[in-house]
Amino acid sequence: MAILSHDVFVALGIVVASVVLLWEIRRRRAQDERLWYVLAGALVGGALLARLGTWAQHLDPRDNAPLLEQWAYGNRSILSGLVGAYLGALLGKRISGYPHKTGDLFAPAVAAGMAVGRIGCLLAEPPGTPTSLPWGIRLDTAHAAAMHVPAHVPLHPSFVYEILFHLAAFGVLLAVRGRQWFVEKPGRLFTVYLAAYAAFRFGVEFVRGNEVVWAGLTRSQLFLLALLPLSGLRFALSHRSKEVPA
Repeated sequence: MAILSHDVFVALGIVVASVVLLWEIRRRRAQDERLWYVLAGALVGGALLARLGTWAQHLDPRDNAPLLEQWAYGNRSILSGLVGAYLGALLGKRISGYPHKTGDLFAPAVAAGMAVGRIGCLLAEPPGTPTSLPWGIRLDTAHAAAMHVPAHVPLHPSFVYEILFHLAAFGVLLAVRGRQWFVEKPGRLFTVYLAAYAAFRFGVEFVRGNEVVWAGLTRSQLFLLALLPLSGLRFALSHRSKEVPA
């Protein structure tokens, strides 16, 4: 039932994120039919890059799976999915002509959806590296063999850490979204959330048990390092922006 439970909670996470987004739109009185294009772009972009983002497993492209095979059977990555959702939302804004920043609308929704979706990962994927902490997860012989991890050894519940992070982020985002520092710069709330998640994810990768590919770092960590200059540029641009909040 691992695949089913994973997909069910990912779908449930999307539903929860959509509900929170609609709630935020109504609360901010930002109703605009063009936002449906933005939401559709985010969903399609996230779905596409979530799988295709894990295509480049090897430096030589010939050693990677064909794109159609990758789309049908490849692993999914939440990091590349977030990038795809961001690019899809930008495309949706461009197509619809929606002129305002939408990141602050999406920030609480993404945090809530991620908290729910990661429950599926907890149920279906290897927990993490061995730990001596009392809350380590122990797998029996059959489940450990299926996930290629040691049996009856306490493992870091890395997905629990991530669920707790997103739940905490959701609460903090709701608490500070009306503060002047965020209101005066539209998009800053989402930028801060993404920066916090990137830093957290980089650290938690050390106990995730993912394959180390270069300089003691995993593919996810290298992906985050590659995005660091773009993230810094986005924050600098948002800091200089003088757009009036929607």
